[in-house]
Amino acid sequence: MEQESSRGTTLEVFLAFLRLGCVSFGGPIAHLGYLQEDIVVQRRWCNEDSFAELIALAQSLPGPSSSQVCFGLGVLRAGWLGGIAAWTAFTLPSALLMLLFAFAATHLSGTLGLRIVHGLQLVAVAIVAQAVLMMQRSLAPDRGRMIIAVGALVIVSFGPARFGTLLAILLGAIIGLAFFRTVPPASPRAFLVRPSRIVGIACAATLFGLLLLLPVTSRLTHLLALQVLSAFYTCGALVFGGGHVVLPLLESAFVTPGWVSEPVFLSGYGAAQAVPGPLFTFGAFLGASIQGSAHRVLFGLLGLLGLSAPGLLAMGSILPFWQSWRERHTVQSALRGVNAAVVGVLIAALFHPLWTTAIHGTADFCIALLAFVLITQWKLQPILVVAITLALNLAGSGAWH
Repeated sequence: MEQESSRGTTLEVFLAFLRLGCVSFGGPIAHLGYLQEDIVVQRRWCNEDSFAELIALAQSLPGPSSSQVCFGLGVLRAGWLGGIAAWTAFTLPSALLMLLFAFAATHLSGTLGLRIVHGLQLVAVAIVAQAVLMMQRSLAPDRGRMIIAVGALVIVSFGPARFGTLLAILLGAIIGLAFFRTVPPASPRAFLVRPSRIVGIACAATLFGLLLLLPVTSRLTHLLALQVLSAFYTCGALVFGGGHVVLPLLESAFVTPGWVSEPVFLSGYGAAQAVPGPLFTFGAFLGASIQGSAHRVLFGLLGLLGLSAPGLLAMGSILPFWQSWRERHTVQSALRGVNAAVVGVLIAALFHPLWTTAIHGTADFCIALLAFVLITQWKLQPILVVAITLALNLAGSGAWH
């Protein structure tokens, strides 16, 4: 698959990711499926290898993986402003909805709400299945790389929950380095923009500087805003393995001190499952729900930025150096193993949590299969597939009555 050879504009990136932010239901793994279909297949802004490399980088860093991949794609398409535009656009719809939930103190509940959430999960199964199929054909087409993919699947499924993904990617790199010595020429240059190394170093300095300074300044000043920002930032910096890992950290940081009640916390988590976009917009809900705050929108913004910033800064620190590293022969060998391992990681995610959460019987399987056919054979837009799947799921459950 050839990719576009021209650099994009910040506005182009913003509009593309704003659309994705409005339709990307189903959680971080499903988001990668939407990104693969829209950015890689339809727009051809990068090739499959580069997309898999971004996924591997995001999985190896703290923070929300799908948001980091969006940020990376934006940077590589239109520079640093493109990265900011991509993250902002992808996050904006969900963040606004979560702020509305905080102010209205309502969320999806009861039979209708549960069926809507379940229908979105069925769409996610189809989206991820399509992404797995296409990436397997591109990144693990031969026996050797399929063995790596299967090994990664086993490690993620039965290995340590928190670090299974990182371990699978690391072992994939080691195997690739050891056995894939004869590497074909590098694929056509995938990165149209070479990010500034000075900015990358500044991102790294900011990442660790804030991690050290925020707790100190919040204790010295006793300002609620700084205390809240510090708590969000620390939680965001400690998250490896996906957005859901941050929930126990946030509960300890906000429910235990009494900033947010347990029912409010759980209601926000329920709402986060029913909106498109990244789960980390839960930070906007929590920030706006802080007891004793007279500036709810400001605190919601602090929650969103504080929780997301560590992961974005980490990705920004790596990207400027990654482009030169990836062109080395040894790195290319390792990347063949890493990319194959990513296929196994996505297969594991397709089974758990997506399949085990969404498929409860024959009817669910049939609806998910239909969604898969609509996406892969009929090439329908994701928003239409979402609408059809929700209608079938609601009709089948009798939720209209």
